[in-house]
Amino acid sequence: MPEVQNIDLKETVEVERIIDHLEGNTSGPTVVFFAGIHGNEPAGIFALKKVFKALKSQSTGITGEIYAIAGNLGALNKHVRFQTVDLNRIWFPERIKKILAKEQTDVEEEKELNALYGVLKAILKEGTPPFYFIDLHTTSSDTTPFIVLNDSLLNRKYASNYPLPIILGIEEYLEGALLSYINELGYVSLGFESGQHDDRKAVENCIDFIAFTLQLTNVAPTLKSDGHGLTSFDGASHKFFEIYHQHTIGPKDRFKMFPGFVNFQEIPKRTEIAVSNGTLIKTRKKRQIFMPLYQDQGGEGFYFIRPIPKFLLWLSKELRRFKVDHLLVKLPGVQWKSKQKDTLIVDQRIARFMAKSIFHLLGYRARQFDETHLVVKSREIASRNNEYKNTGWF
Repeated sequence: MPEVQNIDLKETVEVERIIDHLEGNTSGPTVVFFAGIHGNEPAGIFALKKVFKALKSQSTGITGEIYAIAGNLGALNKHVRFQTVDLNRIWFPERIKKILAKEQTDVEEEKELNALYGVLKAILKEGTPPFYFIDLHTTSSDTTPFIVLNDSLLNRKYASNYPLPIILGIEEYLEGALLSYINELGYVSLGFESGQHDDRKAVENCIDFIAFTLQLTNVAPTLKSDGHGLTSFDGASHKFFEIYHQHTIGPKDRFKMFPGFVNFQEIPKRTEIAVSNGTLIKTRKKRQIFMPLYQDQGGEGFYFIRPIPKFLLWLSKELRRFKVDHLLVKLPGVQWKSKQKDTLIVDQRIARFMAKSIFHLLGYRARQFDETHLVVKSREIASRNNEYKNTGWF
């Protein structure tokens, strides 16, 4: 059985794919926590172990079901981010089909995906809606805890209940993430980054987040937590931010982040932040940095983020509610890609005015299709709003 170690806690635990599972006497929501999708991020594993122990010892009443699922067992055992490829970058529908069709594979993360997919499929088949999928992560730098999510109104509305910074738009930069795959199935799904990888505070923050989630979903409303509570988080608390730049690291690139940068830090113009392939990287304007990379493995060096004004959040909600996007196909250079009317192709030679920011307002994720075209996919059509409309937070 794989062992998972937390350096700061000086603790080691054994872990199986299903860390634990509790079912209440009455029907209710199904809440699924993933931890250790990256093997060098053990905080979620330890937090889930402690929360489930508390649930059992406190004889806390449970409505519905709670699952705790371990991600990359092989990488967790070796305390590395991944063994062959990043498990959180291969959740593409076509690649999943190919992986499931293989009799065997030498790619360790394909074996992990195969097992995780089987667990996910069984939960969706046997569980009771509404479903909540939470992926527990940590970062290589110190950080205020925060939430990342795909920007559907359903996700946004649910996440707004947490007193935490919320980051939108990461799915345009991180392709093939587990939560993006689940969100495209229409379910509430979000990621929680609790702190630095091996810091005991990351475990404590994660415990509080799990307890808050179980109270918010009404699965375990009386659960007590020994942590400091989510309301103690300060700084960028309860603001929406968007990612607008990513520094990508290629497989052969030599990248080194300069020490001392932390999430949400505002950096002056001309600040030296990293060296990439011998070239010094400086900020050209005042920036707000996000997820600076301080580990050997990883393809994203850092991001730049900015706060989203409340007016734009309101405007995007109203535009999506009235399905203004369906008027776009009447414009030259814009057409539906499929009969489902969830994906548009935009010829930028004709529709030069159709910037990505416009599609973001309308609930679309934009990617470059070729030199002249954008392909944009709706983040709203798949949402299973009816399954959540009777919840207390909806």
